[in-house]
Amino acid sequence: MGIILRALATAIAIWVVALILPDHIKWGGVDYGLGEPGRYLSLFFAGLVLGLLNAFVRPVILLISMPLTCLTLGLFSFVVNALILWLLTLIPQLGFSIDNFLWALIASVLISLVSGLVSKVVH
Repeated sequence: MGIILRALATAIAIWVVALILPDHIKWGGVDYGLGEPGRYLSLFFAGLVLGLLNAFVRPVILLISMPLTCLTLGLFSFVVNALILWLLTLIPQLGFSIDNFLWALIASVLISLVSGLVSKVVH
């Protein structure tokens, strides 16, 4: 049940950030044959896959980039978060896209903040 709640919190965060930055972040490009509910299902799947990427890929990237993260006093972790979000856009079946890496960096910070707030409200 915890995975579903986290995926839902992340999906809500992606939706809010897409509302804040509508020209640069797009979601729901695929509807799975369900029409409008399919767009929201694709948003949930994007939240689920982002959670899985954060759980499995992000620690490996953080471990590999630890010297650079230490050199930049932890600021490189923002770049790692943006890279994970950028990886999410490489899965076309999710219907999630970001214009470029700079917007991925901005969106990753906003998604982290909104997801943290939503998680606090849910728990």
